[in-house]
Amino acid sequence: MLGWNAPVVPEVPGGSDDLSLYDTAAGALARIEPSRTGSLYVCGITPYDATHMGHAATYVSFDLLNRYWRDAGRTVQYVQNVTDIDDPLLERANATGVDWEQLAKDQTELFRADMEALNVLPPDEYVGAVESIAWIIPAVEQLIAEGLAYRVPGTGGEPDGDVYFDTAAAAGSGWEVGRTCRLTEAQMLPLFAERGGDPDRPGKRHRLDPLLWRVARDGEPNWPGGSLGDGRPGWHIECSVIARKFLPETFDVQGGGSDLSFPHHEMSAGHAYALTKTPLARHFVHAGMVGLDGEKMSKSKGNLVLVSRLRESGVEPAAIRTVLLGQHYRSDWFWTDGLLEDGQARLAAWRRAAPLAAAADVPALAEAIRRALSDNLNAPAALAAVDAFTAAQQAAGGGPGQGTGTQAFADVLDALLGIRL
Repeated sequence: MLGWNAPVVPEVPGGSDDLSLYDTAAGALARIEPSRTGSLYVCGITPYDATHMGHAATYVSFDLLNRYWRDAGRTVQYVQNVTDIDDPLLERANATGVDWEQLAKDQTELFRADMEALNVLPPDEYVGAVESIAWIIPAVEQLIAEGLAYRVPGTGGEPDGDVYFDTAAAAGSGWEVGRTCRLTEAQMLPLFAERGGDPDRPGKRHRLDPLLWRVARDGEPNWPGGSLGDGRPGWHIECSVIARKFLPETFDVQGGGSDLSFPHHEMSAGHAYALTKTPLARHFVHAGMVGLDGEKMSKSKGNLVLVSRLRESGVEPAAIRTVLLGQHYRSDWFWTDGLLEDGQARLAAWRRAAPLAAAADVPALAEAIRRALSDNLNAPAALAAVDAFTAAQQAAGGGPGQGTGTQAFADVLDALLGIRL
């Protein structure tokens, strides 16, 4: 699957590799060890209702990490998936009378356009669930052969043969459900039901066991599954297999929204450990949720703020990105018209100050932005540093050296923050 066009990122001298990030699995800030390489997997969209502001906030947040590493001189391997086959996609297609493949294709293309507009660096590998099925089948077969997965008999008219991951057996092999998300079973069970799990499915060995392979049903798309039978993959195994194929066996950072911490990242980590007996990732990093005007933003409420609609209404993508970076990536926050107005005003103030920028002052700004980002990607502090810089340039009022750093100032904002003046 194709990603989107990669922008040219200016080179700014002086990058450093001194980053700490909040690691959900550790429950604390963790220092990311300096290295010549960086490996990052960020879970992608299920392609319908793209790209809402929660999506945008997540991918802009991890774009900061990607840019930080590249600025520090790392060679970055970045992988993102697209869940282009899953129950929610099929449900939306059925509800709207649209072919599911066409819905997935159209929404994925819209997402690409939004990411390119927001100046998000594309992944090196952009992989759909459908194209990964051939890799998923042998992984599930391996789990069955090793006693870490099992088939469930059909009940209530359902066919026999759905394959589930055996969380209890996996615990015996060195991985225990709840380790990555740091939740108890009592906390996990309601979330499992809310976020795509089926805790009450008859025949399962444990209520938290997740689906690995759904055997074919009438009226549903399916693919040849070898010894598994025709069917389609479960959600979590998709990311385990894609990550294992394109990234180091234990890669640096698994990223995504906080709603993915459980069950998605938890189960993906479990599948990967069961397959290789090595951890999926060194660090699990999660972005907060975005609401609208004090309410949860959700498809069911119909109150999604879509990047594409804002763009169509004439809102500049750089202003949207400025708003997103004005919130700390771990925060839960609400999108409002007031925030957008503030972001537009902030961007306009930076542009007014750019022609006055003195070249001698720009390196200190770059250092201030890097220092802020080193501290758990503190983008609000980085933007405050830009505010202080532009205020100082304007206060200088055309003094010696002013106007010599206009391009250098623009390059710093583009390279480190992804904001184009």
